[in-house]
Amino acid sequence: MRLRALARAATLVLALLPSTARPETLAMSTVDLPVRSGPGGSTLKPLAFAALAGWRADDHAAAFKAFAKTCKPVANAGASLRPGLPPDPALVDICRRALALGQPAGAAARAFFEREFQPHEITPAEGQGFLTGYYEPEMEGSLTRTERFPVPVLARPDDLASYPGGVPGLAGGLTAARKTAAGLEPYPDRAEIWGGALNGRKLELLYVRDEVGLFLAQVQGSARVRLPDGKLRRLVYAGRNGHPYTSIGKVIVTEGHMTLEEMTLEKLKAWLRDHPDDGRRIMRLNRSYIFFALGKGMRPDQGPTGAASVELTPGRSIAVDRSLWPYGLPFWIDADLSSATGSPFTRLMTAQDTGSAILGAARADIFLGSGAEAGRQAGLVRHRGRFVVLLPKARP
Repeated sequence: MRLRALARAATLVLALLPSTARPETLAMSTVDLPVRSGPGGSTLKPLAFAALAGWRADDHAAAFKAFAKTCKPVANAGASLRPGLPPDPALVDICRRALALGQPAGAAARAFFEREFQPHEITPAEGQGFLTGYYEPEMEGSLTRTERFPVPVLARPDDLASYPGGVPGLAGGLTAARKTAAGLEPYPDRAEIWGGALNGRKLELLYVRDEVGLFLAQVQGSARVRLPDGKLRRLVYAGRNGHPYTSIGKVIVTEGHMTLEEMTLEKLKAWLRDHPDDGRRIMRLNRSYIFFALGKGMRPDQGPTGAASVELTPGRSIAVDRSLWPYGLPFWIDADLSSATGSPFTRLMTAQDTGSAILGAARADIFLGSGAEAGRQAGLVRHRGRFVVLLPKARP
């Protein structure tokens, strides 16, 4: 994928316009670009910013602040980004200009996005975009194993090697493997790890109440753990065993334990705890296993760190398919999330995270914050939506 593959005609039109032209006029002048193929079998249709319902009413200063967070690692040519597509050189240049601006006010921030980017509506191969929500859960735990907190949270093993594009020589859709003297082999899956495959490796970071809480923290990719003395420790994503992700919600619905319409995150947690034997069996079907690291000192209001190595912003950060989109790209999301968040959702977001279940060009997870209320909302977001990616404009 190459983000700079835009028609030169747009640049020529911009060069002929007077510098006093309004940003929305400049945007309208670039929509003669052709529809083209996008990543993952999608198509990309150029749009004017004026075609984005709610664009002018968005809080562009807030959107710029979230975007600029990612610009710090992107401007360094992606040196600190986790595995994924490298940032396009054009996006690197834009990020350097963004950092030089500081924090512009709303109108100036909007002008920046309109000057630097061209909106493209994404039509995925499957026909419609799909949104889910995620959050940072909070659970109780202990730095030592006790009767109340018996379940260990494991650090990333030193023999785990990640291969986002697939493990060379191994089938099964693996994205990580174990390094051995004889070569690469599949890493133990969830059932094997729960069965003790990594015992004795001294990987225990801390201990939590049960496997249900840990499982859901792994699905979300981070968590806050409140210790007995009231202090908070943060679990941050450190890697995964590379096995494909399986949605246990789908399994529970397929087996008839609950309907899709009645399922929420709270009901899912309650069902897993109320049916420990079936719950553990079904959780084992998700062979993917997430390893964590302990975050450094944190403020109570501080968000978790996403795969782009920056603090996530509630309502402004999204997780995307890292094999299709580089971190740092802005996306305009338009969806009616009233049934989940209490209002429609038309907002400029930034790709700052990823997830093993986030697959496809028009598929995203919206980060909704930390704690119980964010979790309630996240558990209700399962909506179709319009996806528009802002790609860097072609330059002379």
